[in-house]
Amino acid sequence: MKYMNPFKSFTLKWWQGGLLKIALISLGIAIGANWPELFADWINALLILFLILAGYITIVWWKQ
Repeated sequence: MKYMNPFKSFTLKWWQGGLLKIALISLGIAIGANWPELFADWINALLILFLILAGYITIVWWKQ
């Protein structure tokens, strides 16, 4: 049986990356519009996590 590796590297074309971003933004808006009370207690932790991860990605991108 062949196992799936979710961490394999792959390359997207620019328009495929754009579609991925639109899909993720749509998911975020849908979750935020339908379940705001579910995430209300976690908003500070989620913002801190976002800032740390976005900062890391920005640094990696800048160095390349």
